[in-house]
Amino acid sequence: MKNGKFQAIYAEAGAEALFLECDFLRRYLTDFYSTDGYVVLTDRECVFFADPRYFEAAEKRLKGSPVRVAAGAAKEAMEYIAPYTSIGVPYPFMSLAAANKLTSAGHELRDCMPALQHAMIVKTEEELSRIAKACEIAEAALSRLFGELKEGMAEREAAALLEYFMRDLGASGVSFETICAFGENASVPHYETSDRKLRFGDAVLIDFGCKYEGYCSDCTRTFLFGDDKQHEDFKKIYGCVLEAHMRVLEKLRAGMTGKEADEIARACLREHGLAEYFTHSLGHGVGLQIHEAPTLSPRGETVLEDGMVFSDEPGVYLAGKLGIRIEDTVTLKGGNASTFMKTEKKLIVL
Repeated sequence: MKNGKFQAIYAEAGAEALFLECDFLRRYLTDFYSTDGYVVLTDRECVFFADPRYFEAAEKRLKGSPVRVAAGAAKEAMEYIAPYTSIGVPYPFMSLAAANKLTSAGHELRDCMPALQHAMIVKTEEELSRIAKACEIAEAALSRLFGELKEGMAEREAAALLEYFMRDLGASGVSFETICAFGENASVPHYETSDRKLRFGDAVLIDFGCKYEGYCSDCTRTFLFGDDKQHEDFKKIYGCVLEAHMRVLEKLRAGMTGKEADEIARACLREHGLAEYFTHSLGHGVGLQIHEAPTLSPRGETVLEDGMVFSDEPGVYLAGKLGIRIEDTVTLKGGNASTFMKTEKKLIVL
């Protein structure tokens, strides 16, 4: 096995073979998208077992790569690992039924997710370029949406239009279900988009992202749909949230823990008497999953390193009144925080 990434994961996992069924882990090891299949990693090779729906495409895509494509599915993958006793499986991403099937076949299971996470948490240049493209597409789509928002449009319509624009600009799909909240609905951080209609003077919060070649972007923008001169408190709080967001970009450094990064934003909001209304963590890792390691929260102990990617998303939420969140997808480069986002973050009034 010549691939350095495979060697490192295999050595850290501490099992004779790794057996992976989870979709994003298959994609990480093979760089091939499929809704089904199995990847087995041993000290000799990495094998992707692909059924007839994917075999031809997988062979074409992975030709010349360190991954061998084999015809088959669960039966063939199980036969391949039969000689091995200890099998590495990702505990958080495996069903009890699948685990029982392996133990019934005489295998001893070991959790290989820590080894996979250790490899995945620091992105390669190729991974960073895909995330950058996903961010570029998301921002371009939002710019197009600004010109299409109209009074009387429902939250669902705006969300659907934004998702269409992201697809039209080259995204393979959304990172997560788009959150589009008008007016008072934004006070719920993970709001479920509804049929609420847009009115002149509404504040609008949109939390969205897309996937490009498997990798996610995550962005939130809050703005005003017209200014009815009744948003002085909103504007003041927006300035405080923006200050917290920018302070993270200015002060976050490699070597800090996720807890220390979170405190940068929380301390800023505390200065303005708003910390109690910041009801979620500062950020989460972004990659093949929209929520992955590291965690930037009051409990985040991971030490942040160059090449990690995560969100910077402070927010303030006043129940039944308003919600403001400003979010970029960010990486650490040269020891400093560097945002992938290019669009204006000062308060926009459409």
